[in-house]
Amino acid sequence: MPTTLLERRFERMIWRFRLISIVPVLLSLLGSIGCFAIGAIEVLSAFWRLLSHPIGSSSLQAKSIAQMVGGVDYFVIGIALLIFGYGIYELVISDLDPRHEGDDEQHANLLSVSSLESLKHNLTNVIVVALIVSAFKKMIDFEVNNSLELLALCGCVAMLALSAWLIVRSHSETESNQSRSSHKRRWSRPVMRRR
Repeated sequence: MPTTLLERRFERMIWRFRLISIVPVLLSLLGSIGCFAIGAIEVLSAFWRLLSHPIGSSSLQAKSIAQMVGGVDYFVIGIALLIFGYGIYELVISDLDPRHEGDDEQHANLLSVSSLESLKHNLTNVIVVALIVSAFKKMIDFEVNNSLELLALCGCVAMLALSAWLIVRSHSETESNQSRSSHKRRWSRPVMRRR
């Protein structure tokens, strides 16, 4: 069915409208830079506190470690924003060509997003890691005064271990599914016969 000139122009305009998604891409990349800067400041100030009071109390050491872990938490959030920005760019706007130029396949696949499902999977893993780091930071300052609080602390540690195990398991299942699908694709190609 032939398309009219008006219809083609309208479809081109709709196709170009996808470029509006550059706004969340740029803002998430800027947010990532901000999180990396805040995390670096947190870690450096905790390190400076430890250097300025080398023989400090155990509470000072615990506060410094908690502050360093908080800095790591900002780094993880920055990575989540980076994955989100790259993922939205690749899904909506265009593939990242420089990612394909390098020889290192591991780094090429690090931020690779092929579908909305893979973007959700990557973000979920990073968010769970951020929650684990946040819980670890809270557990450093947690004081146990009675058996109920000790039980709560043990439950928190068990939940953290379970969530870390689930992340590793989902990652290994994803890799095995990808290797199976690439193996199927390799063997399902039609054989060309020469005449």
